[in-house]
Parts: sequence; structure tokens; C-alpha cells
Amino acid sequence: MGFTLAHISDVHLGPLPKAKLRELASKRVTGYINWQRNRAGNLGGATLNSLISELARENADHVAITGDLINIGLDAEVVAAGEWLRANFDPQTTTVVPGNHDAYISGTLAKAIKAWWPYMTNDDRQNYVKGETFPFLRVRDNVAIIGVSSAVATPAFVAAGRFGKRQSIKLIKLLEQTREAGLFRVVMIHHPPVRNATPPHKRLYGIGLFQKVIREYGAELVLHGHTHLPQRHEIEGPNGTKVPVIGVPSASQSGGGHKPAAAYNHFVISGEPGQWHCTLTSHSVNSATASTFEVTDSRKLYG
Repeated sequence: MGFTLAHISDVHLGPLPKAKLRELASKRVTGYINWQRNRAGNLGGATLNSLISELARENADHVAITGDLINIGLDAEVVAAGEWLRANFDPQTTTVVPGNHDAYISGTLAKAIKAWWPYMTNDDRQNYVKGETFPFLRVRDNVAIIGVSSAVATPAFVAAGRFGKRQSIKLIKLLEQTREAGLFRVVMIHHPPVRNATPPHKRLYGIGLFQKVIREYGAELVLHGHTHLPQRHEIEGPNGTKVPVIGVPSASQSGGGHKPAAAYNHFVISGEPGQWHCTLTSHSVNSATASTFEVTDSRKLYG
């Protein structure tokens, strides 16, 4: 059957905990208003619970979560997200990278990393010990899972991300190392590393650098979140090859909203370098029942 990998993103755990006025005296106030007016009615706990139950039935070998576990960066949210992770996922079989909401204001990302670090660290944990969290590498069977962070604190009304030179240098080393080991390389990042995939105020700064790294050193698959959409793109790999770049809707999105209902992607990976096989199946919650899932996309990425 091969190695199975499930992909979810943009969990946006709710409801928001009670916030003190001093906690809202920042960018958080706009996020709090947005949650109360828009997201509270569309990002439902019942939908997320159904998706988690469906993932448990699937029993994939590994789960990739590409960010935005929380909403406005409250300390209580960070703690709650850590509890949610531990209650539902084994850190040995689950990998997390942070999103812009996980770095909502200055200092939030550091707290999130401290609380969630077992899910975002090298297998030997030395990167966390040394304070060099991203990118990190985890190897499972013949699959290399590489976590990149695009999460940075931004001003109000901006949800952009950043990929810079420091991460690119380490990413190159990891891509070379795992290519030489003959592994299927999966790169996780929150923001889509594709131009025009999202409005300018939500874009990734450093798209050109990220694509240059992939074009020169390769990868077999890139997973992202952020847009709450089932996006399918390709970017150039070495020697004219194409690398699939796959997005997924929010794991909490209830049906009937302006964004697609909650979904998860399921990948089956097998083969060897030059002869990889990888299939993608997308499972979306049925808007009518909010508890059953149906296949909405099925395709071969390799083989």
C-alpha cells in the first residue's frame, strides 16, 4: 500500500477564551472582532470533531498539519492548542508547522514553539535544544518530512508570511541530504509558495527564493494551508521536472460558507527515486450532514 500521509490545516480552534482588555490593546482587537462577526459562525467545533474522527478511522501513517491552530495569539489559546494536539495526535506520527495566526503578535510564535515543540522538531530534537527550530527534518519509512516556517508577526489587516535566506541555507542542506538518502521529500509550509495564490496582503514574501531552492535542489511534494482552499499548483524542480504544491481547506470550516467545507488530503507514497508513485485523494465534509465525508478529488501525482 505504501506510506500514507494525511494533510490538514487551518484548525482555528474555538471558541475564543475570554480576553482581558489589555490583551486586546493591539492587533488582537481586529482579530477578535473578525472572529465574533465572521469566523465564530463558520469555523465550527462539530465539523472539526467529525474530521478528527474521520482521520482516526483512516489511521494514516503520519499526519501533516500546516499551521493556524489558533486565532489571535492569546496565551490561553496556545495552551489549549497544545492540549488539543496531545489529546488527538502522537508527536511521533504527527508533524506541525506554524501559520500566521500562530505568530499573531510579537512573542506568540516563541510561546507556540515552546508549547508544541514535540510536533515540530528533528527526530534527535537537537534543533529545538539549540534554538534552531526551522527548517526541521523527520524521516518516516522512505519519506522525508521537512518543516519550514513562514510564520511572522504582522501589522493589523496583514496576514503575510516570510521565507528568508537563513531558512533557505538550511533547507538546501536538508534537501541535499534526503535526496542522497533516496527519500521522497515532503516540504511543509503554511503560506502557498506560488505567485497569485492569495491576495497581496496575505502573500508569502520570499516566493522567488523558495522556488529557486526547489528548482535547484528538488522536492517531491509541497504542502500548504493559509487560503482555506483546495489549491493545486506546480513549481519547477531540477531539469524541467514539476513539483506538486497542494493546499487544503480549513479543517474547521462548516458547510454553507463562502469558503469550501472542511477537508483533508490523503496521500499514498511508494516506489523509489526516478520511479515514485504518489496518489492524492481529497475527502470533504458533506455540507448537509456535517459528519460524513465524500471524495472530491482523486489523482495521481507520480506514477
